[in-house]
Amino acid sequence: MGCSSCSTAKDGQPRGCKNNGTCGTDGCNKLTVFDWLSNMSLPSGEKPFDCVEVRFKNSRKEFFRNTENLSLSIGDVVATQAQSGHDIGMVTLVGELVKVQMKRKKVDAQDKSLAKVYRKATQNDIDKWQKCRDREEEIKKRAREIAIILKLQMKISDVEFQGDGSKATFYYTAEERVDFRQLIKDMAKAFGIRIEMRQIGYRQEAQRLGGIGSCGRELCCSTWLTDFRSVSTSAARYQQLSLNPQKLAGQCGKLKCCLNYELDMYLEALKDFPSTDTKLFTEKGLAYCQKTDIFKELLWFSYKEDPSNWHVLTKEQVHEILEKNKKKEKVSSLEEYTADNFVKEEKVFENVVGQDSLTRFDRPKKSRNRKRNRNRKNKSGNAKVQTQPNNQNNQNKGNQTKNKRRNNKKRRQKNG
Repeated sequence: MGCSSCSTAKDGQPRGCKNNGTCGTDGCNKLTVFDWLSNMSLPSGEKPFDCVEVRFKNSRKEFFRNTENLSLSIGDVVATQAQSGHDIGMVTLVGELVKVQMKRKKVDAQDKSLAKVYRKATQNDIDKWQKCRDREEEIKKRAREIAIILKLQMKISDVEFQGDGSKATFYYTAEERVDFRQLIKDMAKAFGIRIEMRQIGYRQEAQRLGGIGSCGRELCCSTWLTDFRSVSTSAARYQQLSLNPQKLAGQCGKLKCCLNYELDMYLEALKDFPSTDTKLFTEKGLAYCQKTDIFKELLWFSYKEDPSNWHVLTKEQVHEILEKNKKKEKVSSLEEYTADNFVKEEKVFENVVGQDSLTRFDRPKKSRNRKRNRNRKNKSGNAKVQTQPNNQNNQNKGNQTKNKRRNNKKRRQKNG
């Protein structure tokens, strides 16, 4: 989701429209509906549908009747009828799609008591509405402090001002019933406005506040999900997920709504799939199911006496063995069936580009001291090799001088 005002600014930084859910193009708001009939004209003689969909703070949407026949389009700020005074909202849908949305939410289009659209909001209405919205965070903080002083077991999660500033609705969550009569009196004195308390569930709280889920995307409940179906732990069991509350719980503290998205496909695949309690009777012994793979249609069995050794069987092979067991016939062993199930796995990726190994940085670096020691050893070895011939030459010279001395002595003795 994004509007033209949320484009990228300088140096690749997101600029953002900073309208806090009141963007005029309705492109970055919650639970937006794309009007795919906007470019189509009505048949001759048909009048446009006289109801419009108006969105208020966060995801609250209501339907109003356009009795004044105003020319409204998506993004227009209008003043609408309220219980007392008027409210300011933004038109999110017009035309025939409003009739579809009303039918989906079970709102009677012929109901004469449906609230009306007074007029398009003037600049004075918008300025007053904007001032009220700027006070919401401060009032919410002060209301939480009052609730803590009164020791009420509740959490005030959001505050919504009426467009004319005469009333404020406080949304809160609580596990038990809360007596907030004194709280309303104290807040009415502190803020000088009419107070309405409205309890919501934890899923509705996450829907209003929004956030980023563990998948890295915006929460489904705050972007497109409108109905909250109950989610049970059996949905995780059917999908063979570990029952870890930290992974299965969302920001609301309840089980994630996305556990129901693929549940129907798993249930359809499990219709003709053997259960995990299946037992196979063989001549070698009783075999129990240890693991299943629904989409590969494989089951792993092990003997009671040897639980660590698993044997892979296909779904058809298990049904075949069960049919024989119903007839009180035992198969010889599971090994006869597993011999046909070994398939060579093909390589999904081949290094055709000549890329380096991903573990090349994991190899320990060689120390430089070893290289220095090796160089020193090589130098000393070469020095020894070079000194050996020099020593031999010195020895030869010494022998020659000794021989000369001996010959000189012999000559002297003869002449003497």
